[in-house]
Amino acid sequence: MIGKLHAIVIDCPDPSELADFYGHLLSLSRLEDTPEFVVLGTTTGTEVVAFQRVLDFRPPQWSVPDHPQQMHIDVMVADLDLAEPQVLALGATLLDGSDKPVGYRVYADPVGHPFCLVTPLE
Repeated sequence: MIGKLHAIVIDCPDPSELADFYGHLLSLSRLEDTPEFVVLGTTTGTEVVAFQRVLDFRPPQWSVPDHPQQMHIDVMVADLDLAEPQVLALGATLLDGSDKPVGYRVYADPVGHPFCLVTPLE
């Protein structure tokens, strides 16, 4: 083993605002909180995802080769139809996906990063 994952760091214009979104989405707590950098993690103190301020932030655009998505996060849910209104209420935007409660749907977070809600295969 060379190493182990410490955290995923996401560029954004306002770390506190985007951390609120992902904190609710993933049930994570703030472990570090400054105007320039916010770290979210588990209740045991394990870092999971961090957000760093980028002054000239340019969001990715879903399915546009000139503005590639760069990365995305898959979030496992039991039912897309139950989870969708919750992520939309947090500020997500639906981009693409299945109209069925099983499968996947692609959303953008409040600053444009794509993420997917996915369900286990039946």
